[in-house]
Amino acid sequence: MQHVLDASVGRKLTQYYALTKPRVTQLAVFCAVIGMFLAVPGFPPVDRLVAATVGIWLLAGAAFAVNCLVERELDARMARTARRASASGELSVTEILLGSGVIGGTGMLVLLHFVNPLTMGLTFATFVGYAVVYTMLLKPMTPQNIVIGGASGAMPPALGWAAMADSVPAQAWILVLIIFVWTPPHFWALALYRTEDFRKSGLPMLPVTHGSRYTRLHILLYTIALFATTMLPFAMRMSGPLYLCAAVILGGEFLRLSWAIWRARSEDEADRLARRTFRYSIVYLSLLFLALLVDHYLV
Repeated sequence: MQHVLDASVGRKLTQYYALTKPRVTQLAVFCAVIGMFLAVPGFPPVDRLVAATVGIWLLAGAAFAVNCLVERELDARMARTARRASASGELSVTEILLGSGVIGGTGMLVLLHFVNPLTMGLTFATFVGYAVVYTMLLKPMTPQNIVIGGASGAMPPALGWAAMADSVPAQAWILVLIIFVWTPPHFWALALYRTEDFRKSGLPMLPVTHGSRYTRLHILLYTIALFATTMLPFAMRMSGPLYLCAAVILGGEFLRLSWAIWRARSEDEADRLARRTFRYSIVYLSLLFLALLVDHYLV
């Protein structure tokens, strides 16, 4: 009996962990950690670095789990998300809320006691912005949801910077701006090759409301804006030639893919290129921020 109970608890914990969207959380925390390193001239204090990383990770995971809870009925209609425990009903509303309350509350306590109140406040505000404002209000209301709601998803570098410097200067907001402008072409590429899924969900995603051609144009335009935005760290003397070279090379490939999507001769070709662009966009952001870090210490 005890063995069966332990197995059941273990399964539920595994299912809940999947709702925290580990890969997305890892990318967000990675950007926050880069912000921590860029905020100080040397190596950040290890104890604060670890505490800030853990606290931000826990609150981010809680936000994603609440997102899955709110969208459980929508997720059940989409092939990509139908297997989530929230969508299938394998985890109840109470269980998800309890799990999110525990890890989110723990994250806030860690940030408050081992980092600083500013980081806790900003991270909690980001949680509310994503889980409530974006998920509950913006996402079902407008096809520009990902543009407006991208503000909360772009916050990790500012959270990391606040954790080390007890302030959020202009340099941190430049990093936030990069992620903010990166988010639309990243997510619209996904929406483009998952249009039917989003149509079934009832969400007003751009490919559903305005069509493929319009979405492909917006992916290209935002990628051009992203390329320009990534020049700001060099222009503001936050970084040197090493970062500039990386930004140009990485951004050039992103532009090439976006141009190819725009010029695609068929919907099948556009979908194939959109899938490739979505995957590249994740690698792009990771390498871009890694270049910032390397440039910070080696140049």
